[in-house]
Amino acid sequence: MTQLLRMQGIDKAFAGVQALRGADFELRAGEVHALMGENGAGKSTLMKVLAGVYTADAGQILLDGQLAAPDSPRAAQALGIRIIHQELNLMPHLSAAQNIFIGREPRRLGGLLLDEAALNAQAQAIFAQMHLVLDPRTPVGALSVARQQMVEIAKALSLASRVLVMDEPTAALNNAEIEALFGLIRKLKGQGVGVVYISHKMDELQQISDRVTVMRDGQTVATVPTAGTPMETIIGLMVGRTLDSAEPAAPEGSAQPVVLQVQGLRRGRAIRGVDFSLRRGEILGLAGLMGAGRTEVARAVFGADPIEAGQIHVHGRLARIRSPQDAVALGIGYLSEDRKLFGLATALDVVTNIALSSLARFARLGLWLNQAAMRGTAQGLVQRLAVKTPSVDQPVRLLSGGNQQKVVIAKWLLRDCDILFFDEPTRGIDVGAKSEIYKLLRALAAQGKAIVMISSELPEILRLSQRILVMCEGRITGELSAAEATQEKIMQLATQRDAAID
Repeated sequence: MTQLLRMQGIDKAFAGVQALRGADFELRAGEVHALMGENGAGKSTLMKVLAGVYTADAGQILLDGQLAAPDSPRAAQALGIRIIHQELNLMPHLSAAQNIFIGREPRRLGGLLLDEAALNAQAQAIFAQMHLVLDPRTPVGALSVARQQMVEIAKALSLASRVLVMDEPTAALNNAEIEALFGLIRKLKGQGVGVVYISHKMDELQQISDRVTVMRDGQTVATVPTAGTPMETIIGLMVGRTLDSAEPAAPEGSAQPVVLQVQGLRRGRAIRGVDFSLRRGEILGLAGLMGAGRTEVARAVFGADPIEAGQIHVHGRLARIRSPQDAVALGIGYLSEDRKLFGLATALDVVTNIALSSLARFARLGLWLNQAAMRGTAQGLVQRLAVKTPSVDQPVRLLSGGNQQKVVIAKWLLRDCDILFFDEPTRGIDVGAKSEIYKLLRALAAQGKAIVMISSELPEILRLSQRILVMCEGRITGELSAAEATQEKIMQLATQRDAAID
């Protein structure tokens, strides 16, 4: 196979964070090339550079050996490069044909009128090329997700795409739909299209890919042939960091009482029959890859999203949690993965942010707030958590990420929550601040707080958790004790699809 695409030495930084560091990638014509790595490894960023969404800070892109510099998605499409994101970019009220040719519709009478007959005929010709039986007049909203995915691919083919990037294309598909999609990808291979396939599902990669490139921490680690390379080797390349500096996790708290019991929790395809328990003084790690359902479970227990089935027991009693207010009243706190959007009022000062979830305790006759009491309480928590701020009057937006996170924690400590969900607690925080957050979580557990920690960083999960639950596609696929857990075992469970899932 001839080389179709080569990306060399690609650098990309965002606000001082280096997302890509000299990343390389090669694609051959008629090849399915899998791109793998942990969350945050740089896969999507690299492909967005290719698709013209981002402009690289350094490096070059060669297409057919010629220098290419797509500076917009339109420019990339003109070169025959198209990316199909996990979230499909279709308009459900329009027909399949209209979605394929939107903005490029055939017209008649000098361009005054849309030529519906020609539009549908052109769409039908593409479907025939794909061996896809589909009426082009069908509204996209009436199609299954798999057929919507194929409409997206038809759109790419209508643009004469030579390089097709598919980002987690089977995340919402059942087994039969996956097989249909794989059949289409094989047809594209036969036509000489180069396919970049981003997925965390090991079994899929073995079925569909020719080669695998692994990225880690913004760099290309290795490119290996799929055939003959054990999946354990690929997992090892993905997680190849050492844990020499990790502190041992606290001893298991199996003798402590259960404070939270979740049974049969369901919510659409995101949560499919989740069961788990949480004990007093325990840090329970919840691991999994993007889209596994970890955040969805936390939000469902906290009442932020409605559930379809399941029971939640708090301190042994059946709880009816229909809103975050219900959860807070039961002593449950949730620190969102997006602290700026859901955890903080960034325009307000530190004291107000800390007091936000407990304003009633500072109210006087329901008419005014006791500002002196609020300040005194906030100052006590700032001192306790070692929040670095000139004063409690400092606007939260001016604090570092680590100190912002401490302010969110202070807010929930003021509510005296017994059960705390920490969703990506160190995202966007520097190494020094991470260490402080780790010490704080351990101190909270030592005080008897029960903690569920969601993290995409495996060393973090291993460093802090006494037990680890691993999720894949809305289900818990395994439980590991701190003693038996390794990065490789977690990744194996995180990519373990359940063949019984519809």
